[in-house]
Amino acid sequence: MTSRIIILLTTLFCSLAFSQTKQEKIDDLLSKFNEYEMLNGSVLIADKGEIIFKKGYGFANLDYEIPNSENTVHRLGSITKQFTSAVIMQLVEEGKIKLEEKMTAYLKNYRKDTGDKVTIHHLLTHTSGIPSYTGYPGFWSDSSRNPYTIDQLVEKFCMGDLEFGPGFKYSYNNSGYLLLAKIIEEVTAKSFEQNIKERIFIPLEMKNSYLERPEKIIKNKASGYNVFGSNFTNTQYFNVGNAIGAGDIASTVEDLYLWDQALYTDKILSEESKNKTFTPFLNNYGYGWGIRKYGIPGQQDSLTYISHSGGINGFSTIISRFIENKQLIVILNNTGSAPLNEMVNGIMKILYDQEFTYPKKPIGKHLYQLVDSDGIDNAIAEYERLKENESDKYSFSENEINTLGYLYLRENKIDNAIKIFQLNIDEYPKSYNTYDSMGEAYMISGNKEKAIEFYRKSVELNSQNKNGYNMLNKLGYKIEPPADFNVTGETLQKFIGEYELFPNFKITISSEGNNLFAQATGQGKFQVYPEAENIFYYKVVQAKIEFINNENNEVNKLILYQNNQEVPGKKIQ
Repeated sequence: MTSRIIILLTTLFCSLAFSQTKQEKIDDLLSKFNEYEMLNGSVLIADKGEIIFKKGYGFANLDYEIPNSENTVHRLGSITKQFTSAVIMQLVEEGKIKLEEKMTAYLKNYRKDTGDKVTIHHLLTHTSGIPSYTGYPGFWSDSSRNPYTIDQLVEKFCMGDLEFGPGFKYSYNNSGYLLLAKIIEEVTAKSFEQNIKERIFIPLEMKNSYLERPEKIIKNKASGYNVFGSNFTNTQYFNVGNAIGAGDIASTVEDLYLWDQALYTDKILSEESKNKTFTPFLNNYGYGWGIRKYGIPGQQDSLTYISHSGGINGFSTIISRFIENKQLIVILNNTGSAPLNEMVNGIMKILYDQEFTYPKKPIGKHLYQLVDSDGIDNAIAEYERLKENESDKYSFSENEINTLGYLYLRENKIDNAIKIFQLNIDEYPKSYNTYDSMGEAYMISGNKEKAIEFYRKSVELNSQNKNGYNMLNKLGYKIEPPADFNVTGETLQKFIGEYELFPNFKITISSEGNNLFAQATGQGKFQVYPEAENIFYYKVVQAKIEFINNENNEVNKLILYQNNQEVPGKKIQ
């Protein structure tokens, strides 16, 4: 009798699970992210142009316990860039701007020796070579708090020497979009805010979208937080006006749906302008958008995936558009960094009736709680036990442990930080970032000798680790980063082809001029940069590709180095 009851109950539960709607599955998935404190924000999903899901998770304001909803206004961060590019393209349509014109044609006071080399196209595609002002030492801790005008920002931060020849490389760059905002003002004789309002927000009735400024009161605006191990803190103050053109817009998921739908029409941009905007250039970046292919298991054709993410003090955001079926996923999170791409991938699997997986519990947050109750040494011992016996329940990623180490640095618990960073080195001995973090911990502790030791190891593992070289020089250890290795177009031709790493998973290598590109199955095409004649590295992820010759000195395979793994791929074409 007992066994029969168990069978019946099992059948019932299977039936209930099977009968879940897509909306219920999505809510179930996102609720798990929320439970693990990996999602605190607002979500909207559309399919075939119609909203099928919208919901808020967690709190917009913890002080007053105001919940997030579809009407909550969030900072968008770099999603702002697509609005800046849209106004630029409108001005191109009006004949007021030319994409191939030098930026100095519109900014008369900009230094001509560099500005005469940079076009509007270069600014839009992050290929200008102008240093990104948010990368300046001390910007986030000091300058970001000061109230600058746009002219002051341009003069103080955006007139540095070029880092490379315009058009030759992709380097994500907030300066470019700040300069585009200034160009918009110069060309129209109106403020950037007026242009965005009059050209986009008002025509689309985006009534809950704003250019955020410290003095402006915005109804239903979320507060920004950082969270780790159930420990919520207010994010550091940032004068959002300093991100003009690059990250100063605040909006809701519902308004971004209106924006998405308008991009299927000619209400904002003509078909010609949209084609230019959504053309992928270096690193698959167009004008304010990333454009690539997205593979769905069981689907014959890949989807066109147009997206952008954003991150700004206390907020992380993403807008993902899948064009063929007019699908949209918008996630606006107000507790700092979040695994947004993991959520997007899970939602897409549900939309296409594929198997999806729930997130694992973050091991870093669990360790943080254990340290408080049992001490650092017992917590590390528990880590080892959990990894051996419960690896299916917890995420043991390098980033999880690294984040915990930095939390202890912020709390001035240096000994705890060093032990956590050492754990990460033991787990990921081939990752340069683990040594870089340990170097910082020893530098803060005052142990100069140890700091140099670990920073040296980090640059040995990654010759492109600029922070490592900067820190070593700051510590008095004089060392220059290696110059970019030059590989001629003739040499690049040896690498071109398809390499099979697993059944049905390939990396295709191609070239454009003297630039090499790699594209994995179902993913975008990204430029890879030479570290040696046969070794190339990605800038978008921590990964390298090494090309291997056979006994006849012909390239017959590659090795992908990523996540502390070495994955060989045989050349098949």
